[in-house]
Amino acid sequence: MYTFFIHYGLHFIFPALIAFLFFKKNWKKVYFIFILTMLIDLDHLLAVPIYDANRCSINFHPLHSYIAIALYFIGLFFKKSRIIAIGLLLHIFADLVDCFLH
Repeated sequence: MYTFFIHYGLHFIFPALIAFLFFKKNWKKVYFIFILTMLIDLDHLLAVPIYDANRCSINFHPLHSYIAIALYFIGLFFKKSRIIAIGLLLHIFADLVDCFLH
């Protein structure tokens, strides 16, 4: 049960802290964008079964692949994509931590 709280805490609370600490002026807008980056989980719909509690998402789903992660990292270097890239990498980090908890 603790893994549930850690996983979703990293998905929702940790990004809120990052948004508030580093983007104080627009933290609500940044946090909203961070939450929108969770749409990368739509790639779970391509898996069979769609949900497996013991499956590590990293490099299993297309938007969680090493290539996709590299693209998210490259996005950090461009001002227009930086906040989205941070949100995507926070999401990947949360999923990576989850891989080690199972």
